[in-house]
Amino acid sequence: MKIEETKIRHYILIMNGYAKVLDSADHLSLEEQEQLAATLQRRVVECRRAEIVAAVKEARADFAHGKVKTASPASIFQKLVK
Repeated sequence: MKIEETKIRHYILIMNGYAKVLDSADHLSLEEQEQLAATLQRRVVECRRAEIVAAVKEARADFAHGKVKTASPASIFQKLVK
């Protein structure tokens, strides 16, 4: 089986699972759906927070090992607009 076919099958499985979750949520009461949405939102926030913490740790380690240099906000902005 080719890699692209494997990726497509994986995507289809994920989308089928996603559709099943949505269908299941439709069977919940409105209050339960609100609680589910709030729970999912909290989990997303926690995951984003963990990503930020990991990125900061990596950046600090890179800085400590001399892989990055300090820069002024103006020089960073100039590089971004180029």
